[in-house]
Order: sequence, then C-alpha cells, then structure tokens
Amino acid sequence: QVQLVESGGGLVQAGESLRLSCAASGIIFSSNDMGWYRQAPGKQRELVATITSGGRTNYADSVKGRFTISRHNAKATAYLQMHNLKPEDTAVYYCKAWYRVEYWGKGTLVTVSS
Repeated sequence: QVQLVESGGGLVQAGESLRLSCAASGIIFSSNDMGWYRQAPGKQRELVATITSGGRTNYADSVKGRFTISRHNAKATAYLQMHNLKPEDTAVYYCKAWYRVEYWGKGTLVTVSS
C-alpha cells in the first residue's frame, strides 16, 4: 500500500521559515519524481516545486529564491524548505510521487499571518 505522509505545517508569521517533509512508503522512492503542490482556499491546486529522480529541480516563479525542494532517497523522504514566508503562501501543501502512476498525500496546512 502506497502512502505519502506530509508533516511540518503550522501557523507562522510572515518572514518566518518552515520545513515540510513527505515520508513515502510502498514505492521505490528513488525511481519516483517528487513534487510539492498547494491549494489555497477557493483556488485551484498549483505546482510549487518538483525534483526528479535524478535531482533536477523546478520551481514556481512565486517561490523561486525562497523555497528549496530536496530529497533523501535512503530515508524515502522529500522536503520543502520554505523561507521568508508570505501570507499568500497560506495553503494546504500536498506531496506527489510519480513514476508511471502518480500518488498524492493528504496534505499539511501552512498558515502565514501578516
């Protein structure tokens, strides 16, 4: 059974930092591309950052220079380090893994107060 479990969300003030984690099980983690997406209230889910199995990264323009995606294959975990958080970063953050088939976690809520 595949599971992606996000953690690390919470309530922070603008300018602060958070690190999200996505712990995977039931997949060959090293073969999967990983991604972080977010969905703010009333908005569509959007891409935040992705990292391929080979380590290539891609970021949404809105988070470039503030967020860093990484992965630790031995721990089967992906991370999203977020710095200089803004109120507009408030959303539920979801982890996705894909290799022929995609899997999603249930999300973790990040709330940034001004």
